[in-house]
Amino acid sequence: MFGNWLSVIGNLSVTNFQLRTMAMLLGKKVGMTGFYDESGKLVPVTVIQAGPCTVMQVKTIQTDGYNAVQLGYDDVKPSRRNKPQIGHAQKANTEPKKFVREMRLPDNVELEYKVGDSITVSVFAENEFVDIAGTSKGKGFAGVMKRHGFGGFPASHGTERKHRAPGSQSGFGTQRGRGSGPKKGKKMAGHMGNCRVTAKNHSLVAIDEKKNLLVVKGSVPGPAGGYCIVHSAKTRATSHER
Repeated sequence: MFGNWLSVIGNLSVTNFQLRTMAMLLGKKVGMTGFYDESGKLVPVTVIQAGPCTVMQVKTIQTDGYNAVQLGYDDVKPSRRNKPQIGHAQKANTEPKKFVREMRLPDNVELEYKVGDSITVSVFAENEFVDIAGTSKGKGFAGVMKRHGFGGFPASHGTERKHRAPGSQSGFGTQRGRGSGPKKGKKMAGHMGNCRVTAKNHSLVAIDEKKNLLVVKGSVPGPAGGYCIVHSAKTRATSHER
């Protein structure tokens, strides 16, 4: 499925994690597989098709009040976009993009990209850990046991058709001064999944610059084929590598 990209997975040099210049790419989750490390342990990894991304717009403090670089990924037919979006893409001399996001930069950073530039996976050459944001799989309407891990009622004598019920939800005094309804955020049945999730400090196992692939350790939010945002980790990795 992934061709011969697995051959690019080599030994990842382990050094102290250092915060480096922020890097970000837009991509698409290809799927999961695994490989055996030096000790013979099977390591699960996720393959991400990251970039190349086109710089759609460069925002500065003078023009927009803050520094940012807007990236676009995955071409789409102009007929599927409105005229403002088509004109915005023409300024970057590219086709309209299906997935567009921007990377916020510090106020004192010097912008190194220009409109129309192409960014590839090579920007992660000096990164050992990355954060990945994606949209989780939608589970539809789910009860409290599946959604929040409730234990349910006992399955012993005396419990009648209440095994998966949520139990007491709220009393009259729970929202004192604001009415008798449940508090906001009360764990109840409802829509599960289909929300933005950020998985932090994934080890970057390998980079394939020819095929624009990133191989990261562990699972990534979202289904295969779902869009995701990959950026260098913002926090220091914990002692146990992810």
